[in-house]
Amino acid sequence: MGGIERSNSATETAVMGDQSLSELSRRALERMRARNPHADPLTHLPDVLPERIPRHIAIIMDGNGRWAHERGLIRIMGHQAGAESIRATIEEAGRLGIETLTLFSFSSENWKRPHDEVAALMGLSLQYMRAERHHLIENNIRFVPIGRRAGLPDEVLEELDATVAATRHCTGPTLCVAMNYGGRTEIVDAVRAIAQEAVEGLIDPASIDESVIEASLYTAGIPEPDLLIRTSGEMRISNFLLWQISYAEIHVTDVLWPDFRAPQLHEAIRDFARRERRFGGVSPA
Repeated sequence: MGGIERSNSATETAVMGDQSLSELSRRALERMRARNPHADPLTHLPDVLPERIPRHIAIIMDGNGRWAHERGLIRIMGHQAGAESIRATIEEAGRLGIETLTLFSFSSENWKRPHDEVAALMGLSLQYMRAERHHLIENNIRFVPIGRRAGLPDEVLEELDATVAATRHCTGPTLCVAMNYGGRTEIVDAVRAIAQEAVEGLIDPASIDESVIEASLYTAGIPEPDLLIRTSGEMRISNFLLWQISYAEIHVTDVLWPDFRAPQLHEAIRDFARRERRFGGVSPA
């Protein structure tokens, strides 16, 4: 499963359309367009075959504060600029046929930041959900928040719930937003839930396997990420999706999140397409 570089055949594919594609590519396109009829990766990323495009991308959106500092601005202005990248990335992901996009919005460790910054981040979350709810519905995007509810302000919870309810009927791509999220916390909560079921006699401890744990995670029912993108050049996963990214490919870019746009997303996908995913096995002879 090596990468597909731009070539004459790739260019011809973009020009000639679906008819010139292999059966594998046609099936990938059909799968994408079943969720999003407007998906058109052949036009927007013609040098990567449709089956090489990750179905689920998770992003650690880092660098808002640094972006603001470099411009002599207060940190919250970096977060405001980062919100523009969220909209642009969601739109481009839709064009490319990506089925699930998970964004690390606010970690359980972010409560350690200055009170004014945390309050501003909560305010931005409210503004974003109110402003984007209609956009999500219009584009048939299902909204799924993950993380602990305890600790989030009531008005934030109300907007989260309202957005979930408003998009529950949507059958297209999934936007998963991690709010008050920590990977270790998620696993702790899953273990507690399973332990309680065992105490109540609802589950035999001997029957607990990976599928039981996965069903108790915040992300239950959501496929694992194929690709994890981290912006701002930091080489760490910051307690994000610890269980789910066990076999995800990781792409790190030096670009700060407010500057992340379609070209950076395309480069991450090209990098992914060049990888050979063995899932613990060996390369085919």
